[in-house]
Amino acid sequence: MEIYIYWFLLALILLALEMATGTFYLLMIAIAMALGGLAALLEASIAWQLTLSALAVIAGTFILRNGKRGGAAADSNLDVGQPVQVLTWHENGAARVAYRGAEWDAEPESSDMPHEGVFYIKAIQGASLILTPHKPKHH
Repeated sequence: MEIYIYWFLLALILLALEMATGTFYLLMIAIAMALGGLAALLEASIAWQLTLSALAVIAGTFILRNGKRGGAAADSNLDVGQPVQVLTWHENGAARVAYRGAEWDAEPESSDMPHEGVFYIKAIQGASLILTPHKPKHH
């Protein structure tokens, strides 16, 4: 079997794993393996195949890391600014709210926030919504 077939099979395996994890790093490696396979198909030496593949992994990782930093701010989430219905307030100040057809844990933005009125999502912290009585403005 030709070496380019191994490169492409490895790329397909990594692509399948990427679809299961959703990290995008495996996608970059799969693309790099496909480039190595393309180099092998064009009859480049194994040294060039490995070099091209390694450079593609480095470039892809660099793009992903810089894209995360330079991307949208954390508070530009589409949920920010959406109204929620408070179902119950707990003694510790936390709340249980209805949003998007499900119940969510929520916390007030400050401990002195009133417990009546309309509340909006200010931020999402883990699996908990941060509530505010004022509709946040999107940036």
